[in-house]
Amino acid sequence: MTGFAALSGEISGGAATFSAQWDMRAVNGRGLDLRFRLPEGLDGLEAELRKRIAARIARGNVSVALKLVRTDPAGAMRLNTQALDNVLAMLVQAEKQAEAKGFALAPITPADLLGLRGVIDTGPEASDPAPLIAALLAQIDPLVEAFDATRQREGAAMLAVLSGQVAQIEALEQAARVAATARRGDQGEALRAALARLAEAAPNIEPGRLEQELALIAVKSDITEELDRLAAHCGAARVLLESGAPVGRKLDFLMQEFNREANTLCSKAQHAELTRIGLDLKTVIDQMREQVQNLE
Repeated sequence: MTGFAALSGEISGGAATFSAQWDMRAVNGRGLDLRFRLPEGLDGLEAELRKRIAARIARGNVSVALKLVRTDPAGAMRLNTQALDNVLAMLVQAEKQAEAKGFALAPITPADLLGLRGVIDTGPEASDPAPLIAALLAQIDPLVEAFDATRQREGAAMLAVLSGQVAQIEALEQAARVAATARRGDQGEALRAALARLAEAAPNIEPGRLEQELALIAVKSDITEELDRLAAHCGAARVLLESGAPVGRKLDFLMQEFNREANTLCSKAQHAELTRIGLDLKTVIDQMREQVQNLE
């Protein structure tokens, strides 16, 4: 199922304050796929986020992004000395290699150095991220609740669509029973005509053998069991839809059973109206299966 939520606010991370901006969104997926874009230096945050989100969400491709900026005056801009040392060491090496090949590099100004990524750090303090992580985790429940609210609204709309499709299948199943009753007269005439042709072509055939063959034809073309199973599947689908629990996987499996009965009905139809009903059933079932694959 699709969903979206955004949350922002200022939090305290020990001796520093930060502006935290969360973005959580999801698209349809057969399983649960969690992806995170988090600032560096927050060891353990992703594992805890994964645990908490998986406890609330069972299906979908979910991405969570966090933008974290330090806002207190003392930490608005902080020199990352380790990053600066690394940059200077690389510059020295670059100058040596350039000189060895006869090239002269342009002078590097302090402004050039400070403009390099990572030299100026406005992110969280790396020394003790625990208070900051705790403050960030306190924002997760409101974020997931807002995210889940959008999915609940989509789920309510999908419930109406799926319930309507189950009603269509039930109506087609009843129409198939009526058509099957009407088919018996046509089948009787066809069987009597076939019997007359066989008797004329093979007058010495045993009457008992003819009766056996005709009975076998009647059994093979009977669709009562398929229609009974379709009715049972409709009842099971309604129970799942009304349960209020995550039922996407169960309904996905049930759609395979729906499709199997519709295929068998079409293969046994031998009647224009029953064939039409079977094709209509397959169309509705395919449409329903597409919706079910988006359902948690």
